[in-house]
Amino acid sequence: MIISYADSALSVLPPLVAITLAILTRKVLLSLGVGIVFGALLLTDFSFVGSGEYVLKTASELVWKDAALNSWNVYILGFLIVLGMITALITVSGSARAFADWAKLRIRNKRDAKLMTMFLGCVVFIDDYFNSLVVGSISRPITDRYHISRAKLAYILDSTAAPVCVISPVSSWGAYIIALIGGILTAHGFTDSGHLSVFIQMIPMNFYAIFSLLLLLCVATFSLDVGPMRQHELNALRGSLFDESKGQPPGAVTDLPEADTGKVIGLFLPIAVLVFATVYFMVSSGADVLAAKDLPFNVLGAFENTDVSSSLFFGSVIGLIATLILAIQQKVDLSMLLKGMSVGARSMLPAIYILLFAWTISSVIGQLETGKYMASLATDNIPFAMLPAVLFLLAGITAFSTGTSWGTFGIMLPIAADMAMGSDSTMMLPMLAAVLSGAVFGDHCSPISDTTILSSTGASCHHIDHVVTQLPYALIAAFISLVGYTVLGFTGSLMTGLACCSVLFVISIVILHFWAKK
Repeated sequence: MIISYADSALSVLPPLVAITLAILTRKVLLSLGVGIVFGALLLTDFSFVGSGEYVLKTASELVWKDAALNSWNVYILGFLIVLGMITALITVSGSARAFADWAKLRIRNKRDAKLMTMFLGCVVFIDDYFNSLVVGSISRPITDRYHISRAKLAYILDSTAAPVCVISPVSSWGAYIIALIGGILTAHGFTDSGHLSVFIQMIPMNFYAIFSLLLLLCVATFSLDVGPMRQHELNALRGSLFDESKGQPPGAVTDLPEADTGKVIGLFLPIAVLVFATVYFMVSSGADVLAAKDLPFNVLGAFENTDVSSSLFFGSVIGLIATLILAIQQKVDLSMLLKGMSVGARSMLPAIYILLFAWTISSVIGQLETGKYMASLATDNIPFAMLPAVLFLLAGITAFSTGTSWGTFGIMLPIAADMAMGSDSTMMLPMLAAVLSGAVFGDHCSPISDTTILSSTGASCHHIDHVVTQLPYALIAAFISLVGYTVLGFTGSLMTGLACCSVLFVISIVILHFWAKK
């Protein structure tokens, strides 16, 4: 029998234990495993046999659930493996080295390399998984050449993935959020406003996404390296791009032969094919759903109904085929290609292990109803003016504890709307935006977040190194956002909130500049 902890603070303990252990021990799998076992013991009233059965059942459901394949998880794992193969083949064919040589003539310094990566992260906005892994594969040869630490690369990837996707209507995130908000507005009688126009109105209210991107721009431009990031950048200057004492990080492709016939097109064309194929499958799968519902086709509607995981997988398969064809045309030896595919697939195994454990603890946390408990804290007697700031904090803590932005959206957005309707409906959009901001903030900080895990993988950086180096910057952007939502709540003015955030942002940059130069 599974015990409910929806109204108990005990529901927070398993993720808290896992996250604390991960930061203290730097052993991610061990920490997640302890959190899973602890959560299972809570759910089964500390029955060792029952908890063992529960863990096995939960783990098996990651692949096979309700007498059918768990397609979402299987496709995501397949996408990771295929992308690892593509990355390795690009290396084996010599195309990665050719691209690095080509870029050396055009990207003249570290700043240009960092800004190029940020630009690519902002352009590839269709999905956060796709963003982190693909942009990482493209940028890593350049950032390595200019001695930019893998931790810095992971920070750039992570800080352009979710923040860009959460404010882009034509993305998997945007479509999901628009669908959620549309249902909420309809339920509360707001039928006059278009759902897309409401989403666009909320973009300037998403303080964390805006100021984390601006902070990243300043960090990349002015080398504002502080805290643990500073040490990683110093180590990179000495030739240590990552902490070698911890072994090879996830996504690392090593000991591969490189052909001397590599061409730049061998990198750009497979990635372009991968991008266009993925977009095609996303639109196509969404269009099939619209047709089944007898609804007219439109791009936004297709994205709202798309199958993200299968689109990523089939898009990556098409990209792999294109990579193989180009490598064969470049007369790369068959044995080199086979070795590249094998090494590339194996390079993703550490990330897959972490992701499987993170999904398992997410299932445990879902059974414990940790998110519902965190959301219930917002229903106490809180001054109305403080609600946007409180919702931002609670959404952040919920996403940090559960490791999921989307789950936090699903739990917290309806609660935010209900609270606005019970107090002042004109503040509904700022309160919804505060939830979106807080969820992305918590996602950025959480070691069990899949986006954080895949950003580490895309950069080939040790996972916890990425978490601790990104944390100071995430906290700075969160503090700026918290003040902005507090001001917005008391004044009811978006412009005043943005102005206060902007002043704080400038002050923060000045402080970071002096701190970085010490």
